[in-house]
Amino acid sequence: MEQEPCGATGGATSRAQPGRATGPQIVTRSRGRVKEENDGDSMDGHLHRFQVIFSSTDLNEYTIDCDQPRTVLEAIKSTEKYKEMKYSDKNIVIQLGKEDKKYIIPTHFPCSCIKEGESLILSHESKEVEAVQDQQDKTIQPRDEYSVFYIETVGGVDTKQKKLFRNNAALKKFKYLCVYGEKGMTVEEALKRDSRFIDDLGSFYLSDNENRGRRTERTQKVDNLNEKEFKICLPKRKRKNDEIQQEKPGASKNPPQKRYPDIEPLNHVIEQKGISVGAATKEKDSKLSDEEIYEELRQQFPSLKEWMESRFREDSIQRDLDRKWMEIIFPAKSYQTALDLKKENFGKIQRLFSEVHRLGKMIKLGKSVCKVVVQNVCEATGFVLFDNFILTNAHLLTDCIEGEKLKPGINVYVFFNYDKPEPDMNYYYFQAHREVCYSEGELDYAILELDLKSRKQSKQTNKMKVGLPPGLMKRFGEAPTTGEACLIGHPAGEVKKIDPTCIIEKENREQAANDHFHSYKDKRFVIHTIIELKEQGIESIMMGGCRADKVTTYNTSMHHGASGSPVFDAHGNVFGLHTAGFVYRVHSDTKSVIEYAQPVLTIFEHFVRMMKERENVQSLLKRVGEEAKGNSELEKVFESELKGSRYEALLRSVVVKAEPADCDEDSDSGESMITD
Repeated sequence: MEQEPCGATGGATSRAQPGRATGPQIVTRSRGRVKEENDGDSMDGHLHRFQVIFSSTDLNEYTIDCDQPRTVLEAIKSTEKYKEMKYSDKNIVIQLGKEDKKYIIPTHFPCSCIKEGESLILSHESKEVEAVQDQQDKTIQPRDEYSVFYIETVGGVDTKQKKLFRNNAALKKFKYLCVYGEKGMTVEEALKRDSRFIDDLGSFYLSDNENRGRRTERTQKVDNLNEKEFKICLPKRKRKNDEIQQEKPGASKNPPQKRYPDIEPLNHVIEQKGISVGAATKEKDSKLSDEEIYEELRQQFPSLKEWMESRFREDSIQRDLDRKWMEIIFPAKSYQTALDLKKENFGKIQRLFSEVHRLGKMIKLGKSVCKVVVQNVCEATGFVLFDNFILTNAHLLTDCIEGEKLKPGINVYVFFNYDKPEPDMNYYYFQAHREVCYSEGELDYAILELDLKSRKQSKQTNKMKVGLPPGLMKRFGEAPTTGEACLIGHPAGEVKKIDPTCIIEKENREQAANDHFHSYKDKRFVIHTIIELKEQGIESIMMGGCRADKVTTYNTSMHHGASGSPVFDAHGNVFGLHTAGFVYRVHSDTKSVIEYAQPVLTIFEHFVRMMKERENVQSLLKRVGEEAKGNSELEKVFESELKGSRYEALLRSVVVKAEPADCDEDSDSGESMITD
């Protein structure tokens, strides 16, 4: 299980590519052209049209007839609606096209690169997204004067420890940044002018998504990058000794200043030598004063400096760094309170799930949980949604999907009854169809359809009548904000396991993360780890973060391989899809600070919305509606999504109010099987 981020997608649909207009051709003035006699009167021939949605709460589309060359934001600001919004230009995010959270353009994007009839969606962030643009030259060129390309918000090689964007949290909600440059401009110039990247990217290169071994250096022209997708990568960092040896002789008469060693190699020392964290740090350097440490941190980690200075004065830090740091990260009272709370919650969970009838119910529901194997790629978990459809995480299929199909050579197998170790395994399995039913990025879910005719089984199950267990969609419910939870999955691809836990309330997440490090005495290791977690995006789930209200958090011992597990409440209802966690390494072990699940009701809502926009899905929607009967939450979603659509007649035929299913009875305990 790996963080993702608040941005990975499994599948791709047709991309909204700017500039490929089928409407009127755009004619604009080129650079250096002498002003003609009628240039100031009209711009006949430039006129083109696009739509803007100004907020997620107002889904009305406003038409903009752009009649002169200008930036996209200038065109948008010409509307009366924009004046009502009271947006700050630097905090605006503009999504290109309606494809969910995929492409965003800068506010200074040329209007000529927006294709006829395209839709833009505006959102507003609390923090600055773009820097102030240089107003000296705002000349807008015709489309063929530009090269427009796409850079993933998730960096490539050696970018894990570097902040790439001014507002990482805002931009990483999306898949790609749409970047443009006039032909003849270098990649570095285009990214610097973009203003969403940090000012000092340093030495970097672009890795082509279609051919990861193909690099484009920052000094290359953008001319041949049009419509291509890239990751931004950094060259491997040189060791300090190598840098010193490569300095020019006589460049400085003073000996090299002793600096606090980069924290990143600390993990490598621990892994390679198998020594303790404290010993590793001592081996690196034990003679630095607190003031030197702080000064080094201030130079190497500006974000950490800002984070620390927001809590107490700088002069106090410099005098009492160690004491203040320990008080902030490990407050004694709160830590003891957390310990008491953990003991209390553990006792409650232990009592709850030690009741035989509850444990028996979980075991029966666990029959629907399966092991998902993406051949030669990864192993994870999933569960039967309904019929032969499986719900799992989309990040398992990253780089495995082309269009709406699995790439050639990629096979997905789903194992059931994978409960006993060898030699007593009695599993059976199916292969997934090559066509992917659906795969989505931000919610990180994928729905696969199994080929029932592909069923195979182990020798122990040859004489057993086996089929697919019943789906768990009927048991979908609201995510609780507190209380008990239980995961069932296949961590590390092993036999099925069950892990009772408790929900960490959103207001307690930061304290839970801080308390996690109380047992570590080495502050430098803790600082390094916290920086690593911040790079993974842990702040997004904290109070005020972009995903704070969108996920449910907890601690679990099931890490890698458990992605896609259902998360149950104390009543046996499924409220979450176990998705990821925020991890770090100690020795050869991977530890997790906190884990989270995506809400299944939100996934269901998104799935129905996407299905109704596809062709030839009436029978599938009808089946989903039939499965939704008896679950008031699903019925409500199904009705709200289909009402007023072309499927409204179907809605009336399938959503007939039924008696709610009794979740505490054994009637849905898993005895009913689907066979082929």
